Amino acid sequence: MRILVTGAGGMVGKAVSEFCRLNGDEVFSYDHAHLDIGSSELVSSTIKRVNPDVVINCAAWTDVDGCESDRARAFAANARGPENLAKAGHEIDAKLITISTDYVFDGRKQGFYTQADEPSPESVYGVAKLEGEKLALAANPKTIVVRTGFVFGAGGKNFLSTIIDRAKSGAKLKAISDAYGTPTYASDLAVRLRELAEADFGQVVKLELPKIFHVVNSGPGVSYEEFARAALELSGFASLPLETVAMNSLNRPAPRPQNSRLKCLVSPAIGLEPLRSWREALRAFAALETHVQGVSP
Repeated sequence: MRILVTGAGGMVGKAVSEFCRLNGDEVFSYDHAHLDIGSSELVSSTIKRVNPDVVINCAAWTDVDGCESDRARAFAANARGPENLAKAGHEIDAKLITISTDYVFDGRKQGFYTQADEPSPESVYGVAKLEGEKLALAANPKTIVVRTGFVFGAGGKNFLSTIIDRAKSGAKLKAISDAYGTPTYASDLAVRLRELAEADFGQVVKLELPKIFHVVNSGPGVSYEEFARAALELSGFASLPLETVAMNSLNRPAPRPQNSRLKCLVSPAIGLEPLRSWREALRAFAALETHVQGVSP
């Protein structure tokens, strides 16, 4: 396949580009500096020149608090960006896979959110990402939306990805005890994205199911605190002190869903098995981090 990857400078974009190349695909990777998806002209000319079979959109502005204070930028990147890619892809009959977020839900539900649940975002980031889903699906019938959350992996800048590094450096460790999600290893997400690029959606269309997938590692979901303790244990730092805090005590500008655990109702319709458990994925990540850095606990 000829695959164009946007947001290739980020954690997921790098994982997708690497995995697709390893599988023999011809991959054209663009970071934000080389392809701003908010520019319809640039997106159109780039996609026409590359002429990909599939566009995998990993580009987004994920600064949740930053989005809250800059709505225009949030919508340019997270709403109009996916729409631009969908329109340009439609012109050359290319499939678009665009990554969305668990933040499209308000977090008040107990248990898992599925595609049967009505999105109700409370942050500007979530509102913009939901709008991006809708615009992309309307602009290109070959669009596939992938919602994910609690993503961790090599090169990540979030808490989940850096907890082991912080432990090794002796930094103070703090985690939220009352916010829950389903962890997702970037490398496993990349595998599923490529599977969706190759998938036959005949059964999905026949069953009139939405082309919206919830992609996370399997398991019951956990709090940030539980994830942190598991990561510290797997990397040999279980004895280190971990301060716990309540989500609301942080007084951050943008609201976050207290529960954003995801489960997919659509994947079985096209024969996609659940991803491995998040604990197995975390074990692989912890081993990789220790090996790459050559540091023993």
